[in-house]
Amino acid sequence: MPAEIQDVAPGLWIWRLARPGWRPELDWPEVVTCTCVESGGEVAVLDALAPPEGSEVWERLDAKPPTMAVVLKPDHVRDVDLFVGRYGARAFGPWLFFSGDAPQTKLEEIEPEMQLPGGLVTLFDARWRNETPLWLPAQKTLVFADAMTAPEGELRIWNTRQLDRARRVLREYLELPFEHVIVAHGEPVHDRAAFERALELEPYG
Repeated sequence: MPAEIQDVAPGLWIWRLARPGWRPELDWPEVVTCTCVESGGEVAVLDALAPPEGSEVWERLDAKPPTMAVVLKPDHVRDVDLFVGRYGARAFGPWLFFSGDAPQTKLEEIEPEMQLPGGLVTLFDARWRNETPLWLPAQKTLVFADAMTAPEGELRIWNTRQLDRARRVLREYLELPFEHVIVAHGEPVHDRAAFERALELEPYG
């Protein structure tokens, strides 16, 4: 399938693609979301999956080459090696990966409460999945790997044995002046009101 592109805010856009290796029994939809953000003189791709050659995604990226590639969660390695090789981008990500799913690129380790180049800020999701959601101050946007999800269209917390703690920590995100929420699975872009509702809804999964 061709990549679906959506502009979210100035300097912020997403593309969506079918995930290679997806199977119907998996608990998330086949199409996943990837993010590109310009901030503080940097261009970062987040949880990036490579589109087919000739795609408008490549045209956009080639016009403003990524300087950073960030992996938000151990099982979102996707095509970080390809983006690093094509653009010479610095790579950031978790310190631990699942067996058989580690990138060849040595990533600069990230953990919550760090400021990355360009002013991107890593957050704590309290689910103990080694995920670091990102706060994009320039675009007033939160970006999640899996902690928040919307496979059925409505934004919800992805279920966890740490649900009460996760709700408390995610509620602290309301101190940030965000206007948009981007998630990897399902409906990709949501507003602040949807995030507030998600804190009260039953979790997904």
